[in-house]
Amino acid sequence: MSEAERRQLLADIVRAAPSLMQVLTVLRGLDLPDWLVMSGAVYQRVLNHLTGRAPDYGVRDYDVGYFDAADVSYDAEDVVIRRVAMAFDEPLRSQVEVRNQARVHIWFEDHFGEAYTPLSCAAEALQRFVSPTFAVGVRLDADGGFHIEAPFGLADLFALRLRPNPQRPTQNYARTAARVAARWPELTIET
Repeated sequence: MSEAERRQLLADIVRAAPSLMQVLTVLRGLDLPDWLVMSGAVYQRVLNHLTGRAPDYGVRDYDVGYFDAADVSYDAEDVVIRRVAMAFDEPLRSQVEVRNQARVHIWFEDHFGEAYTPLSCAAEALQRFVSPTFAVGVRLDADGGFHIEAPFGLADLFALRLRPNPQRPTQNYARTAARVAARWPELTIET
């Protein structure tokens, strides 16, 4: 399968997940700056599709990254977090987690114990994810199409292969890989 075919299949899988489409549609209406739904909310849908599971299996939250370097204070981010929360009813209100990617470098090292240099856009965050399999983000465009960000491509994801990020090895990979493999034992785990 070509990368273009994988991107089309990803779009089809996303479109077939009602809760994810609801999140994408609401976020599109909020018009956050440089936003993406990232990580598990996206890649887990693909794993579920490929392994015959229900679309929402294993999905605990919807990670939303936006980028606004104009104000990297927690107070400014909190205004956006509250605005997004008010746009959803439960259970999605409790599941949508919003973070300004322009301020991640401020708290990341204290939280995860690893240095994190500032980002220049939301998509750049994907390059720092633990595995290329997780490094995928989508945005619903005004015309109903999808903007897909996958800096490592989608081959690993569609091959059910989990490997460490070659650009940013991290101490969290082994623990994260074990957690994901417990839910999707079909994955091939590389170290």
